[in-house]
Amino acid sequence: MQLVTGGELFDRIVERGHYTERDASRLVRQVLGALSYLHRLGIVHRDLKPENLLYASPFEDAKIMITDFGLSKLESDGVMATACGTPGYVAPELLEQKPYGKAVDSWALGVISYILLCGYPPFYDDNDSELFAQILKGAFEFDSPYWDDISASAKDFIQQLLQRDPEKRYTCEQALQHPWISGDTALDKDIHGSVSEQIQKNFARTQWKRAINATSFLRHITKMGQGPEGDGAEEGAPGGPRGDW
Repeated sequence: MQLVTGGELFDRIVERGHYTERDASRLVRQVLGALSYLHRLGIVHRDLKPENLLYASPFEDAKIMITDFGLSKLESDGVMATACGTPGYVAPELLEQKPYGKAVDSWALGVISYILLCGYPPFYDDNDSELFAQILKGAFEFDSPYWDDISASAKDFIQQLLQRDPEKRYTCEQALQHPWISGDTALDKDIHGSVSEQIQKNFARTQWKRAINATSFLRHITKMGQGPEGDGAEEGAPGGPRGDW
């Protein structure tokens, strides 16, 4: 496989001395371009998160690359309904064990975009059941003062990706046409200080790299009166969903 040596997305942001909303827009545009390509091929990544976004090289103009396709699946292989991925980035329909598709990647990119602009996630709780409840509601806020200097266009972009209903959620192609990505609505104000501080506070290595027990999600499904469906046998059920649950 191709060797990438530029390190993880968050590490590069923290190390930078200057970082703006426009920088975030350019990062998201690169990821959108790659994700759009995957979706055109019928591939759903299913575990998109900042840890899986690596820079190709240490140089300033290095490209962002999507990695870790261990949970990826071709839509042509059949209906997807298996719970997999990483808590905090999974879409509501996946938690509900409903059949899902490419829209789960759009949701994950919405979560990543939110973090890139403030340094903390839109959905968070130390208790996984509470975290899942937040995601299922699909309710999040643009908290003051962290979002006071972020453009209305950026907020609208995130809202379009974090739509509770996957049918209303932006596809990658729609997201690429949004003014925050294709236009000049992203602001140039330096937000490095606040974003870097929040990233270090909320994504410390010990927390970011921790393994999350699969039983928390299985308990959640049991409470809902549901069980593994669809491609569960292929993904490793009944031993538990694959990924970082």
